Amino acid sequence: MGRARLARLHGIAMSYAPSPGRSVQIADDTVVAVLAALGVDASTPHAVRASLAAYEDGAGRALLPRTVVARPDRPPDLMGLPEGTVLRVETEGGGTADLGAPDPAALARLPLGVHVLEARAPGGRTARAPLIVAPDRVPAPPGRSHGFLVQLYSLLSRRSWGMGDLGDLADLAAWSGRALGTGFVQLNPLHAAVPGPPTDPSPYRPSSRRFPDPVHLRIEHIPEYAHLAGAARLRADELAARAHALRSEVLERGALIDRDAVWALKREALELLWAVPLSPGRRAAYCDFLAEQGQALEDHATWCALAERHGPDWRCWPAELRDPRSPGTARLRHRLLDRIDFHCRLAWHTDQQLAAAQRAARDAGMPIGLVHDLAVGVHPSGADTWAQRDAFAAGMSIGAPPDAFNARGQDWGLPPWRPDALAAAGYAPYRELLRGLLRHAGALRIDHVMGLFRLWWVPEGRPPTEGAYVRYDGEAMLSVLALEARRAGAAVIGEDLGTVEPGVRGELAARGVLGTSVLWFERDYGGGERDAAPRAEAAEAGEAGEDDAAGEADAAGEAGAAREAAPGSGAVARILAPGEWRSACLATVTTHDLPTIAARLTGADVALRERLGLLAGPPERERSRATYELAEWMGELVRRGLLPEGQGDEEAAIKAVHRFLLRTPARMIGVWLPDAVGDRRPQNLPGTWDEYPNWRLPIAGPDGRPHTLEELAASPRLHALMRELSDGSC
Repeated sequence: MGRARLARLHGIAMSYAPSPGRSVQIADDTVVAVLAALGVDASTPHAVRASLAAYEDGAGRALLPRTVVARPDRPPDLMGLPEGTVLRVETEGGGTADLGAPDPAALARLPLGVHVLEARAPGGRTARAPLIVAPDRVPAPPGRSHGFLVQLYSLLSRRSWGMGDLGDLADLAAWSGRALGTGFVQLNPLHAAVPGPPTDPSPYRPSSRRFPDPVHLRIEHIPEYAHLAGAARLRADELAARAHALRSEVLERGALIDRDAVWALKREALELLWAVPLSPGRRAAYCDFLAEQGQALEDHATWCALAERHGPDWRCWPAELRDPRSPGTARLRHRLLDRIDFHCRLAWHTDQQLAAAQRAARDAGMPIGLVHDLAVGVHPSGADTWAQRDAFAAGMSIGAPPDAFNARGQDWGLPPWRPDALAAAGYAPYRELLRGLLRHAGALRIDHVMGLFRLWWVPEGRPPTEGAYVRYDGEAMLSVLALEARRAGAAVIGEDLGTVEPGVRGELAARGVLGTSVLWFERDYGGGERDAAPRAEAAEAGEAGEDDAAGEADAAGEAGAAREAAPGSGAVARILAPGEWRSACLATVTTHDLPTIAARLTGADVALRERLGLLAGPPERERSRATYELAEWMGELVRRGLLPEGQGDEEAAIKAVHRFLLRTPARMIGVWLPDAVGDRRPQNLPGTWDEYPNWRLPIAGPDGRPHTLEELAASPRLHALMRELSDGSC
């Protein structure tokens, strides 16, 4: 009983429900391991008693919570304060307010921001805690709009250095906004990767979510490039020629995108540019950037410099360098000042080009512009876990529990944030992360948004079946999100595909967070609030690969749910009519983890998974299910008059499913850019590692021939599809 109470006090669930009506108890040794990761000893009955006593003497007797959260519609609960306690607030702007007796409503009326609340109780007891005053809702997107969803690396132009870059992004935004009337471009995460070779190509296992990766830079757009002279100019020209050859290999000879080869060329070019003196104005702007980013940027750049010397896994560095605040690290920082400055400079260049891309989008008339993507976690050996290691739970990884479609569960290999450490820091790591991502964004997509409420923690060395759910303060997490989104004037989209605990979607909607609705999965599963849709973590692809992130599993999971409509499944989940869709969502036909529309229409998706041995059942049965589901959808489109061209026309069918989206009330409609030209290949195939070139494919046409940005802009097929959306008043 004592251990269970200790678990509840620290937000650890003692059971979970893998399917409706079934409950599984969490093993004691899992509870002990998770508590240990939170700094709580529960290994013996004596340790449990001591930990409970320590809690009662500490958090149990504290005048204030670690962080106090207030908003206009929800003042904080201060009922536990002793009679006679007085409150004082130091505001974010440097002012003070003496509130006297506790008045929760007065706290909620304070200006939005992160303040400090001080409580003084009779007898001399005092306490101080961060006070977050947040708006009730995040900003809504301005009107209804449509836009492209794209993996930036896959979007090569005739000027790219072997993969899509921020120059291509600015060009895509400028062209599509002006010529097609698009309102946004949603991107894959641009987070900094753990360096290779080989570099993990998945954008969902980054080294740092706080800073973008300089591999996305357009070298020629850095102003100092024009001032290269002599040998440096000759070398830069040689690098550009090699980049041209690399690009040609991808576009003309079927080579995969080679991130490491691209980075090798760009890094050498950036070394040349770093040696060019900055002009006075550029120097002043750079210094402002350094001051604004502060310790976070210095830590990130220090990790990059140390990784060049000692490898990318800080857990294998000399012991004194594993602590960013150790004397040994301080000494080496001084010796590596030039390398640290180099990496700071790269962060500045990347920030400037992101700003330019968002300006290009807004100048083109986009009401939203760039939609950035926040991955659910970071790599255990990367910069963020080194710089903020106290904020992460050592020896833990997030994943997914077993369910009806995947009896083994999933381990995503990403360490979780400690909810207690976030609260103790006033959610500063989370606030800084959001602020950085929202600097140049009109909206933010949050991968696996359910993680703001709870995450499945898996102890290191154990299978995912032996994990446990750990709860986060959803009110605080959403309030910080609402505050930073309001400051940036940005909308928020939550990737909420798959199993979502009851009430979460309602809470997200109440706070103005849009959901994600994928056409193939919008069915009536009979659960209300759309919470009952079954989930198979990568059911379509088999067991997930180590690099699969939450969003990838969620998308594949609902694919398994959709299979409930197949013959012989025992149940048919009705396709939702357009008017039954929620309005507060980003509506799409597919995602980067699912087959393209052309692949579904032609059966290429089943053929691919059969070739790789990833089918969940006999090939005949899987083909039958896919054929049934496709016929069901085509029948629905014909019945609604959305396929006047008749069946059997691939381009017409792709238009028809987007016409269906137009009939829904969705605030945002996303078009997967490869769908616009008939690409048959998924960008990521969950459940594969070396078997499939995940995250390394350029956008291509039906024949597999890569299409450049210039060809996309001239594509009759793309223009015909996009006219459907612009003519549909979206």
